[in-house]
Amino acid sequence: MSVHGIRGAVAGLLVAAVLLAAAGCSDNDTSPSDAVSKAASAASSVASRGGDVVASATAKAQEQLDRVKGGVNAKGDIRLGDVAKGGDRITVPVTATNSSDSKASYAVQVNFRDSGGNLLDTVVVSVDDVDKGKSKEATARSNRTLTGDVKADVGRALRH
Repeated sequence: MSVHGIRGAVAGLLVAAVLLAAAGCSDNDTSPSDAVSKAASAASSVASRGGDVVASATAKAQEQLDRVKGGVNAKGDIRLGDVAKGGDRITVPVTATNSSDSKASYAVQVNFRDSGGNLLDTVVVSVDDVDKGKSKEATARSNRTLTGDVKADVGRALRH
């Protein structure tokens, strides 16, 4: 979850709690300050889980790239298509064009970001057995549901 998303979630929950308390909609056991405190705690918990998910996805992507032995930087061989909604996930086509002199495979880290550039998710996609001078396509799919204006970029790409 982005910093702006976290702030938005906290602000939204706080506003909701204050409005409920002001309208007299709280139960008899909860004071307005308790409601605000509970809302802030819930927002903090949501924000923490969002950060944990991104950290976990980033660590997993790094682990997958670390397994590639003898890989060379091939970011220039990779092109991403348009971001689309694929079911409940975000997808993006990944095209690898083999610029080497022999058949190669690619491990490509695709980062999903919000309009502010904040990292929302990251995945690694494999494009296997691309003949020299040829292109092959795969699809990167987010690990979780992402909303809003999501953009994708290539974090790393290894040819092996």
